[in-house]
Amino acid sequence: MAAALTGFCDAYLVDAPGAVGAAIRYSLLGEGKRLRAVLVGAAYTAAGGTGDVSALAAAVEVVHAYSLVHDDLPCMDDDDMRRGRPTTHIVYGVAVATAAGLAMVPLAARTAAGAARGLSLHAGTPAAIVRELMHAAGGAGMIGGQLLDLEGEGRPLALADLERIHRLKTGALITASVRLGGLAAGASGEQMSAFTRYGDAIGLAFQIADDVLDVTATTDQLGKTAGRDIALAKSTYPALLGIDGAVSRAVALVEEGCGALQDAGLLTPQLEYLARFFITRQS
Repeated sequence: MAAALTGFCDAYLVDAPGAVGAAIRYSLLGEGKRLRAVLVGAAYTAAGGTGDVSALAAAVEVVHAYSLVHDDLPCMDDDDMRRGRPTTHIVYGVAVATAAGLAMVPLAARTAAGAARGLSLHAGTPAAIVRELMHAAGGAGMIGGQLLDLEGEGRPLALADLERIHRLKTGALITASVRLGGLAAGASGEQMSAFTRYGDAIGLAFQIADDVLDVTATTDQLGKTAGRDIALAKSTYPALLGIDGAVSRAVALVEEGCGALQDAGLLTPQLEYLARFFITRQS
């Protein structure tokens, strides 16, 4: 994945203005688990795919990296550390970081389209892949969830409202990652439905685990500033359910997601491992 992202930078950033291109490269090539990218490949293999989907996985990582650049801006969560180093706007300034994030959206679409064409998929599938990724990143997905999250700061939220925010802000791109792997492999409608249920479940579980880590882990462990949820007066799963209750909810979601794949004959050791890692990770 690191090689794919480096190749992406070399291929697509040659025309980007100096500081913007440098900021994009900085945000893409920092340390990270690349979990969404791994999900693309795992779902692709589970559905019978045999090609190289690293470029498609890289497109998902471009969207994710863009979201982190903007999430850290002063007008958003106003954070100065990400993945164990200064955030993009701290290094390059707010204006450049904002422009870099905006530029990464069409770059991701271009990368996904090229990757889909390179896999020689059935007519219409490359367009479906780009639509899937952009829908997850847009107002009905990640961006919409981020706005709801900002609007929820400083006021208590009901559990249903909190889950809606995080199914969009965090879960939409995770679900799309799984679905993109399925689409690239030519998965059936039944298989796509199972991938969706799995993605929805583990996406929410991932955010619950994030909320728990924000209050139980250190800044050094996380690679980002711990305790930001409390500082920003955000509603969280530990605040609503307690830490034990939040952990129990995450475990139940993982079981639900893996069960959906099991019923469809799609549960591989890798997909099960990833689901469980989502809630046992320490950063």
